[in-house]
Amino acid sequence: MGSSSSRLSNVPNSQELMQETGFSAAHLLRLYERFQFLDKDNKGHLRSEDFEAVRELSKNPIGDRIVEAFFLPGQETVDFPSFVRVLAHFRPKEKNRSREGAQQEPEPANSRNQKLKFAFRLYDRDGDGKISRVELLQVLREMLGMQVTEEQLESIAERAIQEADLDKDDAISFDEFRKSLEKVNIDHKMSIRFLK
Repeated sequence: MGSSSSRLSNVPNSQELMQETGFSAAHLLRLYERFQFLDKDNKGHLRSEDFEAVRELSKNPIGDRIVEAFFLPGQETVDFPSFVRVLAHFRPKEKNRSREGAQQEPEPANSRNQKLKFAFRLYDRDGDGKISRVELLQVLREMLGMQVTEEQLESIAERAIQEADLDKDDAISFDEFRKSLEKVNIDHKMSIRFLK
């Protein structure tokens, strides 16, 4: 078996992706292996149905929404660099990582703010920058299913909007969403250990 650096040369845009996402060479190699495993036809891209092989997504009540996040609107396939960029949102934060020159660099995908933006987009189905009562109910139905009654779901949605909707427009903006989650450890809840 070859060295990591020789195998890394087989990974498209590896150096650029490591710089952009913060993934190490070992992480990137592991992600490339997983991508290739999902790419059964060796076409160099994935379709949404290829994600069905990911057991954790098939068990997740909002797995379909997570899979949709890999695809830009109107796009039917995702290539490896795009796959890695989405997964970077779930990269655990490194406690002691120095960010020299942080003013010039874009905010990393695994920052608290970027993780919150990613989560917000899972709720904001129509992309209008607000989570409406209808959108919140859709997600609650997917997450809770038949465990609660429709009346209970509506009560949960009503309470969530009342608590988070600071400008009283009957919807939750990103700023309101972020503020409502101030005390939640989003870094922990939205992290995946990639080298298990």
